[in-house]
Parts: sequence; C-alpha cells; structure tokens
Amino acid sequence: MANKRKPRKGSMQYWPRVRSKRTYARVRYWPNIQEAKLMGFAGYKVGMTHIGFIDNKKTTLTKGTEINCPVTIIECPPLKAASVRFYKKTNSGLKIVSEVFAEKLDKELERTIDMPKKRNVKIDDIKDYDDIRLMVYTQPRLAGFGKKKPELIEIGLGGEKESKLQYAKTVLGKEISVKDIFKEGQQVDTHAVTKGKGFQGPIKRFGISIRSHKAEKTKRGPGSLGGWRAQGHVMYRVAHAGQMGYHTRTKYNDWLLKISDKPEEVNNKGGFPHYGIIKSQYLLIKGSVAGSAKRLITMTFPIRPNRKIPAEAPSITYITK
Repeated sequence: MANKRKPRKGSMQYWPRVRSKRTYARVRYWPNIQEAKLMGFAGYKVGMTHIGFIDNKKTTLTKGTEINCPVTIIECPPLKAASVRFYKKTNSGLKIVSEVFAEKLDKELERTIDMPKKRNVKIDDIKDYDDIRLMVYTQPRLAGFGKKKPELIEIGLGGEKESKLQYAKTVLGKEISVKDIFKEGQQVDTHAVTKGKGFQGPIKRFGISIRSHKAEKTKRGPGSLGGWRAQGHVMYRVAHAGQMGYHTRTKYNDWLLKISDKPEEVNNKGGFPHYGIIKSQYLLIKGSVAGSAKRLITMTFPIRPNRKIPAEAPSITYITK
C-alpha cells in the first residue's frame, strides 16, 4: 500500500498571519468607474438568515424555479462626508497635498479625531493635484446597537478629475445613502476583518495531523522541522502556533440581492443575536461575509467582476425571520 504523505499544510496565500491594526479594513485599490460618485460604502454586519428567490441564472438546471440560499444582512446607515483629500502623484506613490473639511461636523466625530479649529482653506483654492478622495464617517447611533464612536474611512471617487471635484463639492458635509451608490443585482467586493480566534496551535491553525502517542515530546506539535537547518532558523513554511483570526481579508464578487429601507421585512421579535434590531437601511448579500456581528464591512465596486453572475436582482419570494 502506498504511503500517504501531505507535506503542504495551510494556504501560503495569506502571509503573514498577523492581527489587524484596527477593527475595519483598509482598502488598497479602487477600480475605475465612469460615473462620478463614491466607489464604495460601509455598513455594520448584523448576522445571517435564509431567503427564497426565483433563480434567474441562464446556465443552471434550476432556472425559473424557487431556490433557497443563505444571506448576510448588513445595516447601512447614511454616511457623512467629513473632508475632501487632494493627492499628488510622486515617484513613491500618491502623496496628500491638502485636505478641506466641511463647515459643520457632528459632535460624535470628536470621539475619533481632533476636530479642526481653522478652516481657512477652500476647495477652489487648490489647483495642483492629480486625484481626489473623500473622507466619510459612519453614524452608528442610527444603527440597531449601542455605539457612539463613529469610524472615519477614506473612499475613492469615480469619474474624471473635474467631475470628481464637482461631486465632492455637492456632497461635502451632507449625508450619502447606500441607494445613491449601489443598485440591486450588482456585484461588490467586501473588505473586512475576520473573527478573532486568539493564539492557536498548529493543529487548529493549519490542520496538520495529530502525531502518534509514542511520538517524542508532543502529539500536537509539527514534528520534524526538516533535515536542512543551514539557514540558522526555522523556516516560516513550517506550521507553528500563532495568531489565528482577526485578519484583514477581501472577498470578491459577492452578489448584492436586495437594498431596502424597510427593516420590518427582516426584523424578528427578539432581534438578532449580539446585535439587536435593525433601524435603518440594510443590504442582503448572498453567502457569508467575514467578521463578527457589529463589525464594519466596506463594500466596493468589483475589481474583476464574474460574468456568470446575472446583472439583475432575482425576485425574492420570502425572507426567514
């Protein structure tokens, strides 16, 4: 009988497996879109439920029939534009040139940043720049859980240079709804920080085999570290104990099934576990989304959309409460 061997354990795609610096993800790339508007939105993860809908995929055997699928609920209170950032291209990447804050900012923002006292610079005064991005902050007081400190995130703008400037002027200091950014049936990329598992051993962290009870010293250790030790240290490819979870991750091409401002459609009597009752607009995304309840999820336009996913939203027949 052949000797079964599994020398590779754990994906090498995600490395290093370190804790995230903050509870919400940093978006490192913004896709190009023609329309002048925000290229993303942020909301709080509520939990999961099941829905039934009519399958509108052309290539499936269940086309035209009712099917069930799990969905993730994300509550999306309106965002507020706090400032406009101007960037200049340099040899070492984009560098911020100037930042113009709105005249009126919510008092809750003091919990996150030091509020600017002088606002002498105006948008029209800045001429030399290459890109514009918008700093927006959340309004957790409008959500279904007790939180006061808003998150401040940077979101890219679509369109040309001039259209970005005009859009930034119109929305600065005002509320932005999720319906102004996304539409039902489109694909989104979700950026989030996964649920933290703490310090775990190699069995749980990488899925290596438990050794024989006659093994030397330990059963749940990685075993031999290899015959070649000339490098003077243990190679990072060897499965060892360490941080598991609470990592920044991006999931591509999630299907946005529904956008609604009627929370009674999904709310149950007792509320959602570890969250509460939804009070504002919400999204339904097919499948699971990284992170725990109450965690901020950043959704962006897809970098590489999947052509097999329909561009139209299916007709939902029921939502399990």
